[in-house]
Amino acid sequence: MILSATLSKPTSQVEAILGKKYERVKIRFKGGPVSPYFAEFFTQTQSFHKNFSQAELEEFLQKNIGRSFKNCVERTEDKEITFLANKRGEVKRLEKALAKTGGKPKNAAAQTDFKPKNGAAQTGGKTKAAAAFGEKAALFGAAASAFNAHKVALNRSKNYIIQEGTQVPFLQALGVMTDAGKVVAAKYDKFRQVNRFLELLDDVLPAVLNARSQVQDCAAFGADNNLSQAQEGGRPIEPLQILDFGSGKSYLTFAVQYFLESVKKIPCQITGVDLKEDVIKSCSDLAARLGVKNMNFVCGDIAKYSGKNPDIVITLHACDIATDYALAFAVERGAKAILSVPCCQKEVNAQLGKSSNALFAPLLKHGIFRERFSALMTDAVRAQLLEARGYKVQVLEFIDMEGTPKNLMIRALLKGGARLGQEAISGAAPSGKESALGGGAAAQSRAFEQSARDLLTAFGARQKLADLLGGGL
Repeated sequence: MILSATLSKPTSQVEAILGKKYERVKIRFKGGPVSPYFAEFFTQTQSFHKNFSQAELEEFLQKNIGRSFKNCVERTEDKEITFLANKRGEVKRLEKALAKTGGKPKNAAAQTDFKPKNGAAQTGGKTKAAAAFGEKAALFGAAASAFNAHKVALNRSKNYIIQEGTQVPFLQALGVMTDAGKVVAAKYDKFRQVNRFLELLDDVLPAVLNARSQVQDCAAFGADNNLSQAQEGGRPIEPLQILDFGSGKSYLTFAVQYFLESVKKIPCQITGVDLKEDVIKSCSDLAARLGVKNMNFVCGDIAKYSGKNPDIVITLHACDIATDYALAFAVERGAKAILSVPCCQKEVNAQLGKSSNALFAPLLKHGIFRERFSALMTDAVRAQLLEARGYKVQVLEFIDMEGTPKNLMIRALLKGGARLGQEAISGAAPSGKESALGGGAAAQSRAFEQSARDLLTAFGARQKLADLLGGGL
């Protein structure tokens, strides 16, 4: 049974066959009776999702390996199968065995005899009802065991940045790992979330470093991406400044520190900001116990925070307009990358409930529709406003919907290391950085700004990020 599949190296036919210029497709087994496979289709700037049944997956792979994509890597419980296509469309199949984990699933159902209290007539030591119950329980137990075995195998086969079996002090201290480096079963979702976030961060690191002029070419990374000895103008490089707004218990804050310092060997200074004093004290104590010197935690309101200009701003589940204050701070301070997972978009929701636009009445009539639409509308405005300020924006699925419904990430990367100012957006004579960007960039910026304006105007709504950044909204 296929547990995962990744298709890469698209051919010239990929758009004609699949409808878009996909760069890769990642498929994994998630379980479920109807569509047990979840697929992510990635273009250069977007990702699309689809569910497959077993038959649909097999048909998709058969049609696209060698035609849409030159490479495909499949994993089963015990094998890794690689398909390689040449220019003539000939496909070569390579297969290798995977190490067996052995042992029974931890939660495999045990079969026990069912004995009724009322002394009813028995058939072979069991009542007919009990026998039927036992058969159903056994079938359910076998299905559950198979599902959990596949899930565990998938987790263990994935090429995580932080691998299970590696002793990671902060994960051990936070209860995600045992002292031996084994991931606690109940914390696997958190373990996957941490790794997913690091993957998304790793994607933008080269551009961030280039924007800081720390790295002039790939050779500066060294063969093992070790930047600890990299120099900037003959001087040791300045640490990357990371700002985590709404850091909470700081799983991701500590993960970023570990990833940059221990894995990538990139000097960094990380600040976590949160409103809760007890949480800030707990995180500060943990950093002290772990001997981490390049982290500090600040108790305060995101809206009132002032500090060093950050290279990267992180905001995970900052509630409602707290996300807007974090994004505005990032834009105004010229952050080179932003990774934001918004939460609780209440501001626009409250305004849509009073909308007099009859055209949208069916969409706004039911609370659940209005809640979901207002969240999408809020994040769409945020994305457009970031693009207007010179950022390349992607909206990605952070983690599975089964983990949390608040799973969309806005990932923004400053284009060319320069941001568009208000002069370029308003149409005034550009100066400085804006003039270097050219009239085309300024016109595109105004178009992004106008589209956000039009969307809000259609519903008679205001939005905090639009107010904070100005532009007449």
